[in-house]
Amino acid sequence: MKSRATLWLLLVSGVVISLSMGMRQSMGLFLGPLTAELGISAATFSFSLALQNIVWGASQPVVGALADRYGARPVVFGTALVYALGLVMMTLSRGAAGLDIAGFLCGIGIAGTGFGVLIGVVARASPPEKRIQRVGLVAATGSLGTVAIAPFGQWLTAGWGWKTALAGFAVIAGVTALLSLLIEESQTPETRATQNLGEAVREAGRHRGFLQMATAYFACGFQLIFITTHLPRYLEVCGMAPSVGAQALGLIGLCNTIGTYMFGQLGARYSQKKLLALIYGTRTAIICVFLAVPVSPASALVFAAAMGFLWLGVAPLVSGVIARMFGLAHFNTLYGLMFFSHQLGSFAGAWMGGLAYTLTGSYSVAWGALIAIGTIAFTLQWTADDSPGGALGRPVLQS
Repeated sequence: MKSRATLWLLLVSGVVISLSMGMRQSMGLFLGPLTAELGISAATFSFSLALQNIVWGASQPVVGALADRYGARPVVFGTALVYALGLVMMTLSRGAAGLDIAGFLCGIGIAGTGFGVLIGVVARASPPEKRIQRVGLVAATGSLGTVAIAPFGQWLTAGWGWKTALAGFAVIAGVTALLSLLIEESQTPETRATQNLGEAVREAGRHRGFLQMATAYFACGFQLIFITTHLPRYLEVCGMAPSVGAQALGLIGLCNTIGTYMFGQLGARYSQKKLLALIYGTRTAIICVFLAVPVSPASALVFAAAMGFLWLGVAPLVSGVIARMFGLAHFNTLYGLMFFSHQLGSFAGAWMGGLAYTLTGSYSVAWGALIAIGTIAFTLQWTADDSPGGALGRPVLQS
């Protein structure tokens, strides 16, 4: 691609991801006001967000396969409209059923407008020596949305109520649909298929390293969605003002931009699988430290900054490992399968946090689960085999 076309693709992809993920990562702001007005439990609201995440993960391979076949533009456009519809549905909800329908629709919307499709577009348009840096750059700029959208959502909620805030989010989702029309795709010779989709999926499912990475990615989703969903509420329980939670989410987005860009650069020079393991292990250590010190606005913001630095640095690293292991012909589909595991973890993390709080009146059990599962993720990722598989040369596991 010409440099101007490349820059345009990176910019549009980054903005779409930024808006989509900014809204998704700000949903925890509505736990308190929505449950209070509708008279539902934290577990009920958490389940709707958990459903959003499991639908996101389950639909990601399908959305990815559609993008592999028909291109990203129509897929992003259609799913952005579904995202907007889900947010509107949430404003009309009167109880669990409405929230669950909204979560289902939003999950499909995020699958098409988030990382899964657009990092595939960027990867395909980039030569191997620049691929992970460009994916890291787009993932980094895609994190900026939370910096503005979380405080924006809190401002709308404080001034006009949570329904107005969600309606504003629906308008933002509509804007992403319009932006998708500006996506221009390009291919490299590496994207030519040497096997059909079924063969690619079967080989990935028999690759030991792919399965280890997928399990570690489950833990990643478990930790991150618990924090975005329950950190604002946890801080309120600890006596902090609601604005602290919004500031923490915004700070996660800001620091995530720096960290994601940095890990994209590091991934071009060092072992991507070991960098992933270090992210999982360091996150878990930071959680331990946060729980060991008294909770205050300062400690909450330091925790948010540290976690934000390690937040989405996994995106360029995971994409880089998948591209090296299996190539790019079916990248969106294989990334979608990997991401489904991540979203199973997200489902468990979001719902478990609300359920634990509802049953015990405390988040202690949930925090303990985050520490245990993070330790497992570090071990699995560090020992994963990331050598090329199937059509690219590595023998896969015998069935």
